Formats: sequence, structure tokens, C-alpha cells
Amino acid sequence: QTYFPISIAESKLQLQLALKTVEHQKGLMYRESLDDDHGMLFLFDRPDKRSFWMKNTRIPLDIGFFDSYGQLLEIHKLFPYDENTVNSRSCEVLIAVETNRGWYAANGIQVGDRIDMSSLTSALKGLNHKNISIKP
Repeated sequence: QTYFPISIAESKLQLQLALKTVEHQKGLMYRESLDDDHGMLFLFDRPDKRSFWMKNTRIPLDIGFFDSYGQLLEIHKLFPYDENTVNSRSCEVLIAVETNRGWYAANGIQVGDRIDMSSLTSALKGLNHKNISIKP
């Protein structure tokens, strides 16, 4: 599991990237825990409405939905083993970031804050992944 340093606002995170459909589907399933200031970043091919569930996921999480400019659109709580979907309100979601429950609040992250898109671009280059939907 490779993690990349990517900040949201001024708060640093170590994020594992989920880029392929199979990675999106597995997410953080079957994990026993998630280290502090760690999470998973889901990058999609194009902006759209997104939905997540917690099948086989025991860790209480928060999820932030971001647009193609890296702006945080909304934050939702995800509950362990809950198979009901949590849907974004926005249809402009390109990036989702799952963290331990309370991480966004503890770090003062609010709607309108931005994820560091240059760090994300660097991480993607390191994986030889190109994504044309990311805006400068």
C-alpha cells in the first residue's frame, strides 16, 4: 500500500490512491484500522454524482467530495458496515477522500477548502496515470 502526502487546506494527509474501478469497489473494506492522518483518495474519470457504502468496512469514516478544481463540496459521515448508500448532492464530484471519523472537523476543514491538486498530480505522475479532468 503506497501512500502519498496530499494536503487539504493546511492539513497534511497520507493518502492511498484508488484509481481503477476494482480499487473504487474495494475501498477500505476489510481493514482493521486506519492510521491517524491517513486515508484513501478516489479519483474518477469525470465529474458526476457519487455514492459510497460501507459494506465490509469496520472503520467509522468521514468522506469529503471534491470537484475538478479541488474544492471541497460536501462532507458526510460513513457508518461501519452500513450498506445504505451515501450520495453526493453535487453532480460535480471528481474526487472523494475517506478519512477517520472526525478528521475534517478536528482539522478545521470546511466546505470551500481545497485539496492540493499539484501534490495529487505529482502522485499520479509517479504512477504513470493521466487524468484529463483535473483542472489547474
